[in-house]
Amino acid sequence: MKIAVIGQSLFGQEVYCHLRKEGHEVVGVFTVPDKDGKADPLAEKDGVPVFKYSRWRAKGQALPDVVAKYQALGAELNVLPFCSQFIPMEIISAPRHGSIIYHPSLLPRHRGASAINWTLIHGDKKGGFSIFWADDGLDTGDLLLQKECEVLPDDTVSTLYNRFLFPEGIKGMVQAVRLIAEGKAPRLPQPEEGATYEGIQKKETAKINWDQPAEAIHNWIRGNDKVPGAWTEACEQKLTFFNSTLNTSGLVPEGDALPIPGAHRPGVVTKAGLILFGNDDKMLLVKNIQLEDGKMILASNFFKGAASSVLELTEAELVTAEAVRSVWQRILPKVLEVEDSTDFFKSGAASVDVVRLVEEVKELCDGLELENEDVYMASTFGDFIQLLVRKLRGDDEEGECSIDYVEMAVNKRTVRMPHQLFIGGEFVDAEGAKTSETINPTDGSVICQVSLAQVTDVDKAVAAAKDAFENGRWGKISARDRGRLMYRLADLMEQHQEELATIEALDAGAVYTLALKTHVGMSIQTFRYFAGWCDKIQGSTIPINQARPNRNLTLTRKEPVGVCGIIIPWNYPLMMLSWKTAACLAAGNTVVIKPAQVTPLTALKFAELTLKAGIPKGVVNVLPGSGSLVGQRLSDHPDVRKIGFTGSTEVGKHIMKSCAISNVKKVSLELGGKSPLIIFADCDLNKAVQMGMSSVFFNKGENCIAAGRLFVEDSIHDEFVRRVVEEVRKMKVGNPLDRDTDHGPQNHHAHLVKLMEYCQHGVKEGATLVCGGNQVPRPGFFFEPTVFTDVEDHMFIAKEESFGPVMIISRFADGDLDAVLSRANATEFGLASGVFTRDINKALYVSDKLQAGTVFVNTYNKTDVAAPFGGFKQSGFGKDLGEAALNEYLRVKTVTFEY
Repeated sequence: MKIAVIGQSLFGQEVYCHLRKEGHEVVGVFTVPDKDGKADPLAEKDGVPVFKYSRWRAKGQALPDVVAKYQALGAELNVLPFCSQFIPMEIISAPRHGSIIYHPSLLPRHRGASAINWTLIHGDKKGGFSIFWADDGLDTGDLLLQKECEVLPDDTVSTLYNRFLFPEGIKGMVQAVRLIAEGKAPRLPQPEEGATYEGIQKKETAKINWDQPAEAIHNWIRGNDKVPGAWTEACEQKLTFFNSTLNTSGLVPEGDALPIPGAHRPGVVTKAGLILFGNDDKMLLVKNIQLEDGKMILASNFFKGAASSVLELTEAELVTAEAVRSVWQRILPKVLEVEDSTDFFKSGAASVDVVRLVEEVKELCDGLELENEDVYMASTFGDFIQLLVRKLRGDDEEGECSIDYVEMAVNKRTVRMPHQLFIGGEFVDAEGAKTSETINPTDGSVICQVSLAQVTDVDKAVAAAKDAFENGRWGKISARDRGRLMYRLADLMEQHQEELATIEALDAGAVYTLALKTHVGMSIQTFRYFAGWCDKIQGSTIPINQARPNRNLTLTRKEPVGVCGIIIPWNYPLMMLSWKTAACLAAGNTVVIKPAQVTPLTALKFAELTLKAGIPKGVVNVLPGSGSLVGQRLSDHPDVRKIGFTGSTEVGKHIMKSCAISNVKKVSLELGGKSPLIIFADCDLNKAVQMGMSSVFFNKGENCIAAGRLFVEDSIHDEFVRRVVEEVRKMKVGNPLDRDTDHGPQNHHAHLVKLMEYCQHGVKEGATLVCGGNQVPRPGFFFEPTVFTDVEDHMFIAKEESFGPVMIISRFADGDLDAVLSRANATEFGLASGVFTRDINKALYVSDKLQAGTVFVNTYNKTDVAAPFGGFKQSGFGKDLGEAALNEYLRVKTVTFEY
């Protein structure tokens, strides 16, 4: 059928893609205009006309030019998967089959907007969606299809949508179109019995009515979680409640009272959160509170001013804690076993015991400054250890932060992911509470909403970084202490390596086993390597001509440049962050990190670990957001002194220009690549096949140094291709969390589309597609490992980078060494290269002639934290890794004395 898709959002995009897979012809897409320079996901289509209208009618009448453009398409059916606009009946009734609409409730219940909210607010035990035939009423058309699900007691709008309404809704829309195409689609009139209509839920209408049972209050809170947020007035400010539950088994309402006007009883702030009461005296528990200034805190910390994040102890600190536990045990002989909850004074200690405890701990910790008052302020063992560790780390106040986590049970563990901006040591919402969805590429589902930084947020983060650099403890501690903090951070990353690798698999589609070894493993190694450099950054003394009769001494100092902006790509979210940030911090700078908008979660988890490691507040700031806003502002900002960027050559040129115009920033760029790999007939063919596979398909081909083109000597070409194809067909494409998966999903949908277009270019120009070239027919963004042969030098795929699992193979004549070198160097890129040969003289000659920042000989992808990494030509300049990377974040000052 010829279909017009009208609507917006990722849901609409997925419906569109599935309809195309079903063989339907989408003749046009109608969606909303770009917002803040970013197109709606449904607008990113290839070869299909896309229309972006802010409105369809004026003064109650359809706009003639809009209607005319629509009618010219000849659609036989309108599909409205999610549409926030009012579509006139001239459009709705035009196609032969009419129009069908998706609605996220079981009609006739909850007609109107905010249907999911109202399903929860009313405490419905069953939820679901309806697909109905559009008419001139408001969600009153005949039903075509409905599917229902159980509503769980603690469901929120997000959990219900992600678990059922999104994935099953896509399938339902496709099924509905299939029924229409087969002539089997029913038209069932909606019953009026049980019909309800509710309007859009807004912040001003979300105030909590306390004169109702606890279950009703819970439903109101979860039905407004996260948007618009159920609120009340207390303590002379507006408080918004999130993360509500009726599971209060075992909770005792003992704690600090929170008077709430109109409530049946005051709330109680406990260690578990805020206990609230309905007019039936039953309890509910709220775990998070948003203050009037937008700051989100743990409800249990409401009266603490700032919520305390429990520091995670390194192995060395755990040893110290056990030694201190033994001291407590000796002082408190009546206590069978000292636990975290053991209170020093309630266990029988007197004032003389305080003196003994302080002196023994000071001796144990090499003269650490500890006062008697510290024991009174932290009287339980757990609190005392936290205080002690903060003192050992040199800052009692670091590590304190309110964190609103997204929690997921996945990969046989619970992962806890911050999702807000990280500025000045605090997790905060973006200006205007702007957010963006981050998508799981394995199935296309929404992982969570992540705060989307705005220009004002960049200014706040830069100000925090500048203050930390100029006035904070970071610039005052010794280089050796700086290294100690970085070692501690590396230890914490290692303790969380399985969680970090799981997040990389969820957010970036990285195969878990590879993420554990490379994405996370090399990140840990990088921080340890640069931690060791902190106290080894040295200047020099220089003999100069003396100003006789006086004498002169000239020396150089290597100093940090100040606030650095680091803009990282989406292919190795944590590892690329680590490559740049570790060198930046080792040099003594402070940093504002902009992770890729599609893969922000490991960067935010990293931010949390910097707090736990005791890195002073403001030293590290993390701003998820768009490159056009956040990256541009960092490049333009007058207080940023250095930009480190990894990404495309086009964007790199733009950043370089902005850095020059703004304040002549220092800049290092790691840009695109089309790395040649030359395979000679005298190579170890088994190894060449094995490493050739790795050179292309490592990390799903999303690898900056991937071999973009293989030159294979003619006499072994056919055998090489045969073996490669044989190995490709053995690769398991699947869920990246499965331990036997070789090849996971591509990072995001737009990249998947580009790969399909790339392969279409190759086929069109006459290259031979030996295998692959298509999307894998399963949910998510999976692409087949692909091999092209007979690729000639003039072809698009011979010159342009795929950044995906696409092997490009070209022949070269036997013995024609200089000719193949000329072809390999005939590119504006120069990031990496490789050669396979048993002839050492040939290897040395080729490695000398190849114009690339890295040359691999009889291996590939062998990077190391100690070896400099960076490109030639339009692949950029500047180095990551190795001692050379430090110089990217240092400036040299010359000082001359006369005496």
